[in-house]
Amino acid sequence: MKSFFITGTDTGVGKTEIALILMAALQARGLRVAGMKPVAAGCVVTAEGLRNDDAVRLQQHSSMPLAYEMVNPFAFAPAIAPHLAAAQAGVAIDLKHITYCYAALAAQADAVVVEGVGGLLVPLSEQLDLVDLVRALDLPVVLVVGMRLGCLNHALLTGETIRHRGLRFAGWVANSLEPEMDCLADNVFALARRLPAPFLGQLPYYGKQAPGDASHLDIDAMIERLS
Repeated sequence: MKSFFITGTDTGVGKTEIALILMAALQARGLRVAGMKPVAAGCVVTAEGLRNDDAVRLQQHSSMPLAYEMVNPFAFAPAIAPHLAAAQAGVAIDLKHITYCYAALAAQADAVVVEGVGGLLVPLSEQLDLVDLVRALDLPVVLVVGMRLGCLNHALLTGETIRHRGLRFAGWVANSLEPEMDCLADNVFALARRLPAPFLGQLPYYGKQAPGDASHLDIDAMIERLS
């Protein structure tokens, strides 16, 4: 299985775009790929139930038809921290159910690309955070660094968390969030020197709707390093 967990330095840093790029790259190599977003806050009410835009995109770009409830088993309407959204809904985010859904997806696919929610230490309950979910799934982590002022601290703290919590750090991607960032190349270089994982590539600024263009990433090296 070439399966991975996509996390980010914060919310809104491009996790979904990187997940879709990785899914497309694996599919181009003849693999059947499923996308998954176990927990999503900020869902809209539809006739079929709560739906999250990112989870829907992962579902739509999967190689096979997947039930939404398997792709996104815990969906919450308010765009707030997931443990708060779960408490408001009277729901407990259950890692056993998430691992069950993941196993069901993995049984249909050669690879599963799992997107997290927020950053790596986002609480899922009073006892659990996102790290516990990554451990339960036993997946290598790909970190998406949103390149903006403050990203060095966020990225290095996340790297320390990955290392100290015993997760596998597969690599990191720089994603430009601003049309112009002072010393962008210097910031990327500083992270490449300090993060204990391979630098997998850098995406330029695309605006609010990133097209998922993989031309700026070394996809072949990315897949080889993550395998």
